[in-house]
Amino acid sequence: VQLQASGGGLVQAGGSLRLSCAASGRTFSSYAMGWFRQAPGKEREFVAGISWSGGNPNYADSVKGRFTISRDNAKNTVYLQMNNLKPEDTASHYCATTAMKYALVRSRYDVDYWGKGTLVTVSS
Repeated sequence: VQLQASGGGLVQAGGSLRLSCAASGRTFSSYAMGWFRQAPGKEREFVAGISWSGGNPNYADSVKGRFTISRDNAKNTVYLQMNNLKPEDTASHYCATTAMKYALVRSRYDVDYWGKGTLVTVSS
């Protein structure tokens, strides 16, 4: 399983970015996907998850109402739309998935595969 994240960059507070993660190596539509982030000196934390069908999106409290996770199974891609960005959102963002079909991704303990991070920097 290969996961390739893109879309990070530098943005001012209040701005928006959309991250993408292209997956390959298996049937994308059978597996939940998630986004995590890790700021310097901090542990990697859950940001958002979405089920294999696109339902059951769930979010960390810190991003609820600002971030939206979605997926396009025809394109084997999961997205994270990030609005109203804050300096505390600065982190490397990682997409991730599980090895178990139809399971959910709700924490790092559900993850079997990680992509490389894409850096999001929010200036104040």
